[in-house]
Amino acid sequence: MSSEQWEPIQDLPANWQQLASSELESLASIWKDQAGRLYQTQALVEFNERLRREWAIETGIIENLYSIDRGVTQMLIERGIEASLIPHGATDRPAELVVPILHDHEEALEGIFDFVAQRQQLSNSYIKQLHQLFTRHQETARGVNGLGRRTEIDLIRGDWKKWPNNPTRPDGSVHYYAPPEQVVSEMDRLMELHNAHSVAGVPPDVEAAWLHHRFSQIHPFQDGNGRVARALASLIFLRAGWFPLVVHRDIRSEYIDALEAADRGDLSSLVNSFVRVQKKSFLHALSISEDVLRDRESMQQVIQAAIDRLRTRQVQERAAQTRDLSQLSQQLEQIAFDHFLSVAETLDAELRMINYRYGALAERSDAGTQHYFNRQIIETAKRFDYYADMRTYAAWVRLKIRETRQAELILSFHSLGVEFLGIMAVSAFMEYRDRSEDNEVNLQGPYPLSDEIFQFSFKEATSIVKERFEQWLNNIVLIGLDQWRRQL
Repeated sequence: MSSEQWEPIQDLPANWQQLASSELESLASIWKDQAGRLYQTQALVEFNERLRREWAIETGIIENLYSIDRGVTQMLIERGIEASLIPHGATDRPAELVVPILHDHEEALEGIFDFVAQRQQLSNSYIKQLHQLFTRHQETARGVNGLGRRTEIDLIRGDWKKWPNNPTRPDGSVHYYAPPEQVVSEMDRLMELHNAHSVAGVPPDVEAAWLHHRFSQIHPFQDGNGRVARALASLIFLRAGWFPLVVHRDIRSEYIDALEAADRGDLSSLVNSFVRVQKKSFLHALSISEDVLRDRESMQQVIQAAIDRLRTRQVQERAAQTRDLSQLSQQLEQIAFDHFLSVAETLDAELRMINYRYGALAERSDAGTQHYFNRQIIETAKRFDYYADMRTYAAWVRLKIRETRQAELILSFHSLGVEFLGIMAVSAFMEYRDRSEDNEVNLQGPYPLSDEIFQFSFKEATSIVKERFEQWLNNIVLIGLDQWRRQL
């Protein structure tokens, strides 16, 4: 955010139709069909509760309101936000001060769910209510007094700022938000444009990014603007039947960079960042099934559920969408194999000039080898928080590079979800094979090659899937080769 002077907010960019994610739209459509089956099941209830607690914790960590150890964070997400679960030294503030703030965040999100359920129109008065709730346990904020000096001032909860709150960057430059006297007109303009977007049918991912950024540009409150901005983006997603926007501490740099790009007029980075967050939530939700309920079922119920699932799978395997998706996956596998062949030919020629025992080749699975790498695939899927189904469909393509050790770049093509819902996934990882002095193979890996999997569904056009896959594949190969180079 490097602007040297304040500028009024701008409407959506002219190309806003092109900013929306087709893959997220298809995932949302599949989730809409699936959510009805899982509605009020314990699995979905627990998933939503954990997601809300994660939202409540991470939205304050991003703002440096407090810090909480990762292990403790996970325990709070799983078991509930209680001071007794926070050991001494796990936070930078006393637990009895942090927990009330977390409960405020939880309550604010619950309020958003209620607001969405009532189908009310977003307004400045509701935004003020949100801010009042977020800051209920916050007494002061940083501001600039009449002499231009930075100082701690009393925080006005639920009302617009009275003093400038322009931050100074590490390089000494100042980023200017809307002056206090311009806040009312700017917020009125924000609501006017947002309502027009609702009528125009702007996609949720685009509108959430636009509303979040433009609100942040105004920065209408003395403090707490980031939390409110993420709450507004979450409101947009929840209205669409999607999930709250959890901006995790691990993507803070990406998030800040995307906001700065939006300051320069490029909203696409922020849209893409929000898409990745939503995609993670969708894939996790689509991977849950009766797993949580299983512990509470009798043996007969488990057996009957297994029989029913087998019957359903047989029907699904005969369904046209399954055949079509399998055929599309095979086309993607061919694209990957051809690309790996081209890379292998180039590498092989160069490596053999160094040592005749060195080389490179491309391989792909067949009916007898498709089960290879099952352990690595499952381990990678766990890291990305989804269920890899290799019974409905499984295939792989790999690039092998042999020098003093063997490096393998592997793409796994498989179904996603405990039950087949018309979604396929492609994960990418590296592994290395060394031989010890006694000729035993030492396997290292898998090491994921991207921060997200590639996924596609039967609801997407083939041409769009192929275009997205080729872009993803090119990036994966570059990352994989660079990782191989670095370990030489």
